[in-house]
Amino acid sequence: MIALVRVDNRLLHGQILEAWVPRLGARRILVADDEAARTPLARAAMTLALPPDLPADVEPLEAVEWDRVAASPEPVLVLVRDVEGLRRAAARGLTPALSPRLNVGNVHFAPGRRPVTASAYLAPEEVEELRALSAAGFAVDLRAVPSDSPLGIDEVERRTRSPG
Repeated sequence: MIALVRVDNRLLHGQILEAWVPRLGARRILVADDEAARTPLARAAMTLALPPDLPADVEPLEAVEWDRVAASPEPVLVLVRDVEGLRRAAARGLTPALSPRLNVGNVHFAPGRRPVTASAYLAPEEVEELRALSAAGFAVDLRAVPSDSPLGIDEVERRTRSPG
């Protein structure tokens, strides 16, 4: 089963291991990212500090077989780099039936992006994409760690529209 699909531009790092894995009871991690999959150094760096009982796979996003991942008997935490990764995953077969929850945790500042939380900056087209995913049936929230209060898509839109 897919426990959660999370957007985090840092992909696999300490916050994932210390906060999300225990909260979700994840027994496997899948990093679905083209750049990480084609870079041996990135793959090695991400998986080096993993405990031996927590396997991780790093696959190009286009190669992920979402039905297979969802059929896992153990909870899988899926990490994608950006909102575009969520869009591409949905276009390649990720559905709310396979993974009802999508989390946006960390998206770095870039031109055109506005602050939504201390760790997530989104451009208007990214907010529109999250709205479309929500309308398709996904439960979309923004929060850095599980103990944060989740922000729903309405609040995300309000924060990106407000001045400042």
